[in-house]
Amino acid sequence: MPETVLVTGGAGFIGSHTCVELLAHGYEVVVVDNHVNSAPHALDRIAKTAGRPLAASYQVDVRDRQALSRVFAAHRVDAVIHFAAHKAVGESVALPVEYYDTNVAGTCALLAVMHEHGVHRLVFSSSCSVYGDADSVPLTEHSPVAPTNPYAHTKLMCERVLEDVCAHLAEMKVLALRYFNPVGAHPSGLLGEDPQGVPNNLMPYVAQVAVGRRERLSVFGDDYATADGTGVRDYIHVMDVAEGHRVAVEHLDDRAGFQVFNLGTGTGTSVLQLVAAFGEASGRPIPYQVVDRRPGDVAALVADAGAVAAAWNWTTTRDLTAMCRDAWRFQQLNPHGYAR
Repeated sequence: MPETVLVTGGAGFIGSHTCVELLAHGYEVVVVDNHVNSAPHALDRIAKTAGRPLAASYQVDVRDRQALSRVFAAHRVDAVIHFAAHKAVGESVALPVEYYDTNVAGTCALLAVMHEHGVHRLVFSSSCSVYGDADSVPLTEHSPVAPTNPYAHTKLMCERVLEDVCAHLAEMKVLALRYFNPVGAHPSGLLGEDPQGVPNNLMPYVAQVAVGRRERLSVFGDDYATADGTGVRDYIHVMDVAEGHRVAVEHLDDRAGFQVFNLGTGTGTSVLQLVAAFGEASGRPIPYQVVDRRPGDVAALVADAGAVAAAWNWTTTRDLTAMCRDAWRFQQLNPHGYAR
């Protein structure tokens, strides 16, 4: 029997691509998503892209323990990948209670329901933001953690909860993946990032400027201690992130307990470098204006991904050119998103 993986937030950007990756490798996939920041249409795109359907999908909020328990009761779940969360740094500063409620309380509810149904294998979607304003890069899993915004605090708090649960329950096996900045789209153009409302992340905003949906990009600060003054991030293709999560499921049984791995390329790209690369991929100039820094942002976040390479013999394979090319293909084919 193929393993069944339950994916929370499976209709979202990273979740949908991970579902395709899992389906392509023979897994049965059950999706739970409340669609607060995802399009239900993505579920149809997942099946079309993968060439086979999801086992099931449910419009359920992970904080609703009774509804979530009914999902587990209906399926033999072998492992869970937990994406469901709010994820925007700037928004978290304005809405901290909502972020703690969804991200931390949602994770606690999921853990309780998993334990109720005897499911003890989990891949957790964490974030490089837990490292905060690092003194030096690249960052290893042993670099100090120092979150600078509520979003990052919620991710680190979830990690602490998971670590404590693993210490309490010997059967728990948890891999927390601190991935850096996922961008791009499925190369088919069928799946990509379709944020609800104004994009909070850089590349989808740049893509919407390129396609004419938005007038110009706001660059939040050009006075950071970086080569061109703009923030530097380790951008990783969403298909590499999806592949990393699928490989993580394969390695859950390596040992019990809690483990953390970085997912990244190890290459830093500034905001202006990404703007230039996207302009080249799209063949269109990207108008931008520099504005004040955004609260909670940091100068540079770049991964040292050596640990996951050594443990799983796995590395990313897609570069910035592929990220921009694939994101632009999705934007061209879906200029107004999935539903439109």
